[in-house]
Amino acid sequence: MAGKRPQTSMSVEEAVRIATASLWSHKLRSALTLLGVVIGVMSVIAVVSLVNGLNKYVATRVVGLGTDVFMVNRSPSIITSVDQWEAAQKRRKFHYDDYVAVRDTCRGCQAVAANVNKVGQVKYGTDYLSDSNILGFTHEMPEVLSRELAEGRYFTRVDVERVAPVCIVGYDIVDKLLPGSDPIGKEIHVDTGQCEIIGVAKKRGSVMGQSQDNWVIMPLTTYQAMYARDDSVRIWVKAASTQALDPTMDEVRQILRGRRHLRPHDADDFAMETNQSFLSLWGSISGTFFGVMIGIASIALVVGGIVIMNIMLVSVTERTREIGLRKSLGARQSDIRMQFLIESSTLAAIGGIFGVAMGILLAKIVTWTTALPSSVQFWSVLAGLLMATGVGLFFGVYPATKAARLDPVVALRAD
Repeated sequence: MAGKRPQTSMSVEEAVRIATASLWSHKLRSALTLLGVVIGVMSVIAVVSLVNGLNKYVATRVVGLGTDVFMVNRSPSIITSVDQWEAAQKRRKFHYDDYVAVRDTCRGCQAVAANVNKVGQVKYGTDYLSDSNILGFTHEMPEVLSRELAEGRYFTRVDVERVAPVCIVGYDIVDKLLPGSDPIGKEIHVDTGQCEIIGVAKKRGSVMGQSQDNWVIMPLTTYQAMYARDDSVRIWVKAASTQALDPTMDEVRQILRGRRHLRPHDADDFAMETNQSFLSLWGSISGTFFGVMIGIASIALVVGGIVIMNIMLVSVTERTREIGLRKSLGARQSDIRMQFLIESSTLAAIGGIFGVAMGILLAKIVTWTTALPSSVQFWSVLAGLLMATGVGLFFGVYPATKAARLDPVVALRAD
């Protein structure tokens, strides 16, 4: 029909086909071009998967506190400076009678327990385990601490009052010292004392290579009699519910401040810690690590984007006559610009797909070889692909604009 403008606009599918054909025809160049994007996206996926896996692991396995449980201790469980440690050493210790006072006077407390711990040696016959965690606990332990038994029983209030030489052991004690035999009723040596096994906990596994099953728990009074030590006890409190946690903490705080004769304007000379306290600290640590790794990945993405821009400029030079021919047939600048933007983003998206696959594989390899947990999130996969495509679009603007502005007469004369 006379006067009708020729249809020279390239479809998205055709632009994608040209981009993939260009990749396939120049395999080495394509691999080098996409290397930066692949590394960047791979780093993001691997880091996000590992950090997310560690966050879940810390919340469920390492911290081990319920949302309605908190601890009271002479000093914070995690000390980050020498000054903080020195200040904590000057504080008064908590004793057994402090636990009794909280247990008997706290109205909002559903359960109150106390414990102390040290590292020691566990022996049965000629076999022994070093660096075992030895804990002394009151009979309320099952209500505040997650230690599910595979067999046997927990010690009772009577066991604590009678200073009974009984204990509950972790899986490693049975597996390493009493393999193939019934551990219930067996007597093991714990440092210079001994105790009868009345319970065995279910296997918990390891965290970053450190076993969570190499431990012995005995009544607190038995522990104190065995070691004749005046260690500060840690008080554990279980509130009636998660909503009642803060009021219960305030009540316990007032009880302990009164016992320690603190004046209204004096700061607490003890630490109160919840599940959230540990998770917040871990979150700040993992957040810093995450930020550093994302920064490194961003550098790789920028480098990959610059390489893509360079390759697209080369492509514009190689296809100058093609661009001139299309423009002479009526293609608009926007058509040419869109063609090259689609090609550059397709290149980057393909790199993103390879990066996602390699990132997931890397995270799983780390998990298989080091026991660090990983958890692949759909949003991280989507974010990786969007980042890669965005890099291709951003760094493809200049080559696409340069191609769109070519004079068709000059372009047709090009060799």
